[in-house]
Amino acid sequence: MSRSVSSPDFKYTPSRNPYWDKLMHLPKEMEGLAFTDGQTEIHRGSWRKHFLSSPTTNPQSLLHVEVGCNAGHVCLEWAKQNPDSCYIGIDWKFKQVYRLAEKSQKNQVKNLLAFRANAERLPYMFSPGEIDYLHYFFPDPWAKKAQMKNRTADEEWLKALAPLLSGRGIFHIKTDHAGYYDFMRENLARLDHLYEVVEETRNLHAGNPQAHLLKIPEVTLFERLFVKDGLPIHSIKLRSKIA
Repeated sequence: MSRSVSSPDFKYTPSRNPYWDKLMHLPKEMEGLAFTDGQTEIHRGSWRKHFLSSPTTNPQSLLHVEVGCNAGHVCLEWAKQNPDSCYIGIDWKFKQVYRLAEKSQKNQVKNLLAFRANAERLPYMFSPGEIDYLHYFFPDPWAKKAQMKNRTADEEWLKALAPLLSGRGIFHIKTDHAGYYDFMRENLARLDHLYEVVEETRNLHAGNPQAHLLKIPEVTLFERLFVKDGLPIHSIKLRSKIA
């Protein structure tokens, strides 16, 4: 993906995808549950005020952001189980984000927002210290050599995220792809002045004979499949040193 996405002058363009129009013109009962494209950047620094639960949400409530949330299987369950915290699920696919908003409305979940946005735009969506917990689970590894330039978690992106994190939480990354994990780990090694490694493992579920029984949100949809196939899950938890 072009690095122009990271430019302050970048603008999203209209899409022919029918779900783009659905997200731009949400039905009344879903208003306030989803934001798309440039809408995701207009409340930078004040997202806690824009949850439907904001009149009763503590201003000090934790803000969780899940990047690559798909249709929100994990973040929706987190939000249902933790009504005093705020959650934002971000994905690039219009339909998945719309489905998440639909599920939030159906379940009357008011502490969850769905963002259709590019992950490279996170510094324009959130202000320094605004995110407490950042979750980046099982991103596309772009495994072929010609595709590796498309990997999101490069040094530039990881460097840009560190200021967004508060000192209250962590940045958690999980992947089944050893090559992508090595790629991220090499980038993080050059950023040890920005991040502290809190916890790290190359096999998250090793030693748990019941790992195949874990359910969402303890694991993601993909993670359940990987565990059943016996694939090791690479996991690292980070804390920002500049929070």
